[in-house]
Amino acid sequence: MKRTASAVWHGGLKEGKGTVSTESGVLSENQYSFGTRFESGRGTNPEELIAAAHASCFSMALSAELGKAGLTPESIHTTSTLTMERLETTGWTVTKMHLDVEAKIPGAAAEAFDAAANGAKAGCPISRLLKAEITMTAKLAV
Repeated sequence: MKRTASAVWHGGLKEGKGTVSTESGVLSENQYSFGTRFESGRGTNPEELIAAAHASCFSMALSAELGKAGLTPESIHTTSTLTMERLETTGWTVTKMHLDVEAKIPGAAAEAFDAAANGAKAGCPISRLLKAEITMTAKLAV
């Protein structure tokens, strides 16, 4: 399985603007800029999209882990908070991801829920992505 997304950027870092789109069309030329990333401008930014991907992926992974334990969640609400800090050695760096999870699971014992949540945290593909190899093909258009 492969999924694609694309981004287009025009101009310099602070005054420039870009758009991001996904193959599915859910995002279609959604605006992002320096202001949406480092200030409070209207639009999205890469870190917000990673946090959204992590929250949604984790929720599905938790549902799967609960299913292995014979439990069916009524609801799972996950908030993912990405922390990006300016480090002296490397500059802006994503340093942390934190998941806040609240689930309603009829008949679930705390131990079973904790085991499923820890399994989902370790097994969620986006959790693993944050440690993934990154490859690239780059070419200069003339």
